[in-house]
Amino acid sequence: MAINLIKGQRINLEKTNGSKLTNFCVGCNWGAIVQKTFFGLSSKVIDVDLDLSCLLFNANGEAIDHIWSPLYNLSRAGLPKGKLDSNDRALHHTGDDLTGDQDGDDGLDNEIITVDLNRVNPQVNSIVFFLNIYNNEDYQGDFSGIPYASIRMYEGTPSKVNSVFAQYNVATRTDCVGMRGLVMGKLYRHNGEWKFAAIGDAFEDRSIVLTIARVMKDYSK
Repeated sequence: MAINLIKGQRINLEKTNGSKLTNFCVGCNWGAIVQKTFFGLSSKVIDVDLDLSCLLFNANGEAIDHIWSPLYNLSRAGLPKGKLDSNDRALHHTGDDLTGDQDGDDGLDNEIITVDLNRVNPQVNSIVFFLNIYNNEDYQGDFSGIPYASIRMYEGTPSKVNSVFAQYNVATRTDCVGMRGLVMGKLYRHNGEWKFAAIGDAFEDRSIVLTIARVMKDYSK
């Protein structure tokens, strides 16, 4: 049974059979918003763009790698351009989904970062995952208005879910009302083993730059 993550919770990456979880996906799922128009006689679909990202830190809390959408060019903020692979190729992002599910929940996540802990650079001490609503004219709301918005860790591939290990149901969290940025959690090394800390801190951030700054300042160690 999947663990419903609670803010502040720390978990061992251990499966029910006692083996360690080393290859898995961190995925984000959501749907487009269907808005009734003309006295409810018709409807229109509003595309919603959520962005799943992560930062990788060394033991000193210094950011040494990153993954976020290549569609982000953050050079004006002094940040590197987005990319889909970590330098060691241990993490891979499936790419930016700009709309969400258009015809209801298909059971698969829209944006996914695959993780192979056995390949992570030894200098990487922690990996922080975070989520943002892209600030565009189509949707100016918060997480609570996005159908079935959720994040989960699972075994499988981007096209097949074998076993869900842990999950956040973002759309139903009361502390996500009014919020557009979420620091989900952190993978970290402890005594030679990888563990996971559920963070679950939500913010009003209308730019990924603000969330990146928060992660680098407050969640790097």
